[in-house]
Amino acid sequence: MENLETERLRLRMFSESDLDAYAAMCADPEVMKYLGSGPMNRSEAWRNMAMVVGHWTLRGFGLWAVEEKAGGELIGRVGCWRPEGWPGMEIGWTLRRASWGNGFAAEAARAALRVAMGELGQSHVISMIHRENAASIRVAERLGMRLEGTAELMGHPVVVYGIRRMKPTKPR
Repeated sequence: MENLETERLRLRMFSESDLDAYAAMCADPEVMKYLGSGPMNRSEAWRNMAMVVGHWTLRGFGLWAVEEKAGGELIGRVGCWRPEGWPGMEIGWTLRRASWGNGFAAEAARAALRVAMGELGQSHVISMIHRENAASIRVAERLGMRLEGTAELMGHPVVVYGIRRMKPTKPR
């Protein structure tokens, strides 16, 4: 799968040179507050980044490294995610704290949603969000997702937001 570009962002494969910025993001307790793993040290961030890259190899899709076109800085990860045992194709996003509040998560997630429903042929896509993560719930709602229920993910209760592709209408 190729890289994607939006108005302000470049979504690309992770590379080893991303480790410093990725590890800093993953070590931030505020960024990781609602993610099951919590803050990570550098070696845990390395293993997590390797898992993200490996998902691409095993599934043919995954999370992209997200960088701002202006400046080229890594600001997070966004993409399509479905590890073994996941309840459906998920659009996920995590951004460094300095990039919050700029609409970057919704911009990148919207591009990932287009890939999921277009190239990957998904008719239903979900996002599993910690129930107290109001900012991520707002992103899901901006994508047109609606609350579908609750679930437990890695021992944590989450709300499940989802969106279904409208079936094309037949000409009369």
